[in-house]
Amino acid sequence: MKKNLLSTLLLSIVASMAHAGLMDDLSKSGGGNLESKVAGQAREKARAAGNKKIAAQVNKRLLAEARKNQCTFKSGTDELEPGCGKKSKKLANVIIDVKKTLQGQGQSGFKFIVSGHTDSSGDAAKNLDLSARRAQVMVKELVAQGVDAGDIEAVGMGSKQMLVKPDNTPAKRAKNRRYEVQVRF
Repeated sequence: MKKNLLSTLLLSIVASMAHAGLMDDLSKSGGGNLESKVAGQAREKARAAGNKKIAAQVNKRLLAEARKNQCTFKSGTDELEPGCGKKSKKLANVIIDVKKTLQGQGQSGFKFIVSGHTDSSGDAAKNLDLSARRAQVMVKELVAQGVDAGDIEAVGMGSKQMLVKPDNTPAKRAKNRRYEVQVRF
């Protein structure tokens, strides 16, 4: 009985010493106490969850506006067809408005991403390059219409994210040749 009591007491002392050592290590490792670290992690998780929700709402609006204000390119090139000015101006105004709204809500660290897309016809590597060039042309167009160049970047997607599958008719292929705008935190 005394032996069991002594063993239990020793285990309890060893466990509490290990716990104290662990707590010392934790508070030394970041220069702060455990409570502030946990609180900081909780705030960061909440911020990320809030950003995800805000991004979903904003991206729904941006996607709709980009589809409504789609400029077209000459076939197989990154050269815009005539008549893009009004559409790009409307899209730029939406992006500027979204930026002001996000900043008004205290949001920061976001960027607008213009992704270029192609249909599935032709060489995949060439389509990826073409989509990147088209996205870059749209970024330049949007910057010319007032979007801050530091707030926007271009990404080529090729035919990785087609809207219409299979794109086996001219009309279906045309729907896949597009650009989209989204916000990323």
